[in-house]
Amino acid sequence: MTFEDFKVHFDKVEICNLTPDALEDSTAHKWEVTIHQGSWVRGSTAGGCRNFLDTFWTNPQIKLRLTEKDDGQDDCTFIAALMQKDRRKLKKLGAEMLTIGYSIYESPGRDGHLGKDFFRYHPSKARSKTYINLREVSNRFKLPPGDYVLVPTTFEPHQEADFCLRIFSEKKAITEDLDENVAIDLPEPLNPSPQETEEEKQFRALFEQISGKDMEIAAEELEYVVNAVLKKTKNIKFKNLSLISCRNIISLMDTSGNGKLEFSEFKVFWEKMKKWINIFLLFDFDKSGTMSSYELRSALKAAGYQLNNYLLQLIVLRYSDEEFQIEFDDFLNCLIRLENASRVFQALSVKNKEFINLNIGE
Repeated sequence: MTFEDFKVHFDKVEICNLTPDALEDSTAHKWEVTIHQGSWVRGSTAGGCRNFLDTFWTNPQIKLRLTEKDDGQDDCTFIAALMQKDRRKLKKLGAEMLTIGYSIYESPGRDGHLGKDFFRYHPSKARSKTYINLREVSNRFKLPPGDYVLVPTTFEPHQEADFCLRIFSEKKAITEDLDENVAIDLPEPLNPSPQETEEEKQFRALFEQISGKDMEIAAEELEYVVNAVLKKTKNIKFKNLSLISCRNIISLMDTSGNGKLEFSEFKVFWEKMKKWINIFLLFDFDKSGTMSSYELRSALKAAGYQLNNYLLQLIVLRYSDEEFQIEFDDFLNCLIRLENASRVFQALSVKNKEFINLNIGE
């Protein structure tokens, strides 16, 4: 085929190479290469570009440490190549190439997943030249030695795909995924005070009215009590708690194992409930009675649960709706299940705080 014929039939050429070394005949110079596989998942890690600050920080984050200057230079040279995976394979299912790119931020002395406020107050040090709907976006950079965070994103939030990020550096660079280690910080169970507050006296009167002399209530009665109290609470726009939620509350708080809640157990639970309500209201930014699933990481951390991306994605899939919103009833169920699982784990992890051994009965 002549070059003129080639120009008639083709309008774009993509030159593929495994590494920059493949373009050179000399073997004297070799690039250092690190590869990171990741995913943008709707509702948890598909935050879109910096234009969408409220969700941008939830994107996957890769730490990049540049330690050695180029020979005879003051800076470190590297190439960042971001590739979206399997889009051609998925084309027959209607998938198109997404518009992708990345930003690079200086982050000295910072570990763990960076939050919204970091990106609010820190400008990027470098970025891909453009966001474009190509299979791969790559650029060459020169930056001073130091610690950086690279944030790969789609242009729009809520767009789902797998990606591969490759870092090529002239000198050895250290990279790692910035994901949270799973950690649990549960407060010790509260002991009810013998002195009842005015609020507790009102609860007791309502409790006695419903439970009778035994002062114990089942899930159906608990549903009535909790919803009656929430309706009288100012600044709360929650829908009624479901019967399933009330059964889960009893499973968490019922120490006697009779499937009912005593008043003393209800008092302990209500202290938890007030804390969880305040956390939910804190992250219900538009006061709509729902919370964005992208804020779930921060909300759970405020409640004592630091989760990694994988666990967060599973929870979002379970508890958020199609608009990536979480109602208080679902948030409550999530916290109850997490606390139940955490307390069981803590009870069984006597020798090792990271692992437990279970027999079939357990």
